[in-house]
Amino acid sequence: MFTLITNVELYSPTEMGEVDVLIADRRIAAIANNLAEKMSVPEDLMTIIDGRGKLMFPGLVDSLVHISGGGGEGGFHTRTPQMNLTDATTGGVTTVVGALGTDATTRTLPDLLAKAHALESEGISSYCYTGSYQLPARTLLNNVTDDVILIDKIIGIGEVAIADHRSSQPSVDEIKRVASEARVGGMLAGKAGIVSIHVGDSESRLDVLHQVVEQSDLPVTQFYPTHINRSAGLLDAGIKWAMQGGYIDFTSSTNQKFIDEGEIPAAKALADSLDAGVPVAQVTMSSDGNASLPVFDADGELVGLEVGRVQSLYEAFQSAVLDYGVSIADAISSVTLNPARVLKLKHKGRIAVGCDADFVLAEKSTLAIKQVYAKGRCMLRNGEPLVKGTFEGQAPGH
Repeated sequence: MFTLITNVELYSPTEMGEVDVLIADRRIAAIANNLAEKMSVPEDLMTIIDGRGKLMFPGLVDSLVHISGGGGEGGFHTRTPQMNLTDATTGGVTTVVGALGTDATTRTLPDLLAKAHALESEGISSYCYTGSYQLPARTLLNNVTDDVILIDKIIGIGEVAIADHRSSQPSVDEIKRVASEARVGGMLAGKAGIVSIHVGDSESRLDVLHQVVEQSDLPVTQFYPTHINRSAGLLDAGIKWAMQGGYIDFTSSTNQKFIDEGEIPAAKALADSLDAGVPVAQVTMSSDGNASLPVFDADGELVGLEVGRVQSLYEAFQSAVLDYGVSIADAISSVTLNPARVLKLKHKGRIAVGCDADFVLAEKSTLAIKQVYAKGRCMLRNGEPLVKGTFEGQAPGH
């Protein structure tokens, strides 16, 4: 089957003007003008979509989602729910990377890997990290290197926590060792071997990462620190890290309490970092979807908890463009091409011939989502999911 989108304004994420885009099975097959006139495909094998007045851009690549649910810092009853398929597709997300966080005891790597395979079966692309907040790293096989090499969906380790009272307070040597294991595994398997770093609100910020780079042969690009919009001080530290060649990631899931206490909305952090001269290729946004968002008082006691939302990633993209003046191409890059490059997902994050047909069609004026395709399959149309997860909407006992 073929799908032809005509007269659509394409961002690949580079602005390409008004073109036609042909989808064959799950891949982008052609990009050109007047494709309909050049083709001889039988009508019963072709779906034609009029793209006039719409933007087309890659499906979002969400580099940090707690797809199997997270641990709640308020006890067993506050463990967060797992992600549903439509949590992603209704927000234009077609690729997710799953992770464990604080809880690697009741939330396990086998469950994470199984959920990644389930989401793949339901229609989107999914990968995951080995490990969790704590070091030494929990792994499925003997070590991080083995996990990255031998388990197809594992592309790195994370999210390893630093500068946080919930971390294992890792030493420079511990981080060097686990990063080296991930790097070698990535090299041998042709994967990113990235180290996803959760950065808390401690004043130490990125200090330990600077020490690791200074005291080893590991490059700054080995690390992928997230939550860099947690505070103005951390954003400044993140900008300095990026100016040295590192990647930084902003978290779109937040709550009013966080904002009141100084967290910077991801969209504003993106705009501020670009205004500060950070190359756009080094900046990404992710949702931290289905994570617990705990609020602690001055004594470290839990006083509130919310759940991260995958859909917040698309909302941050919209806000970056509509509220903070980030160009459409740069805003799209931060949630598509850039994370795909960091994670070495070569067929993701771009609309180019041969790439996976993951894309969003949106209204030009409002950026409201009209359709979402994942691997060439229409997942959402006019805001309504056409494909749901296996048990979504099913009543208990059925």
